[in-house]
Amino acid sequence: MNVLLWVVAPYIALTVFVLGHLWRYRYDKFGWTTRSSQMYESRLLRVGSPLFHFGILVVLLGHVGGLVIPKSWTEAAGVSEETYHVVAVVLGTIAGVCTLGGLAILIYRRRTVGPVFTATTRNDKLMYAVLTLVIVLGLAATVMANLVGGGYDYRATVSPWFRSIFYLRPDPALMAGAPPLFQLHALSALLLFAIWPFTRLVHMLTAPIGYLTRPYVVYRSRDDMRAGSRTPRRGWEPSR
Repeated sequence: MNVLLWVVAPYIALTVFVLGHLWRYRYDKFGWTTRSSQMYESRLLRVGSPLFHFGILVVLLGHVGGLVIPKSWTEAAGVSEETYHVVAVVLGTIAGVCTLGGLAILIYRRRTVGPVFTATTRNDKLMYAVLTLVIVLGLAATVMANLVGGGYDYRATVSPWFRSIFYLRPDPALMAGAPPLFQLHALSALLLFAIWPFTRLVHMLTAPIGYLTRPYVVYRSRDDMRAGSRTPRRGWEPSR
């Protein structure tokens, strides 16, 4: 079971993540969008969207620092384990609460605003459910292990396991000894990565780089647009 959960499942999720994006970009370029619903409602969106996006950005940066960067590197840089732990817990908790609050506003908006709810697809509903589960489990793991419990050093188990997946030397024993909330959080994240290519989350992997090289958009005044439909006057046209 440990091999299935912590070796097979991660590679399946990563394979679907990569191949799914390639397939989506190849066959559904016009669907590669967030399907913005701002035109339907903007009051709740102005609050929920920045709260969610700024919160999730801090959460992602925290995960990169905690999972990708080894403990020995931060210690070599002069950051003690106690300092790192306090900063990670405080910022992670605040960012998690902001992310969850922003997501709650966005889900409330999508459910209560008629046009927005009508434009919601089944993939959107699944994405919101899984994303909420990942955030709730991650926040619960942080709170229960560090603020309620005696603390847990995930950089000694979860982080090495995560890196071992990319080293192609997976070590399921590292995750087998992790607390249940951390295990559930990791499994829910794998599920999110597996469905990612088929949802609106694909927009996170794109940037409007083409705007830097595309030609200028030419705008014409209303008078210029009507100029061809009227009989020109004799003499000089007024200069502008």
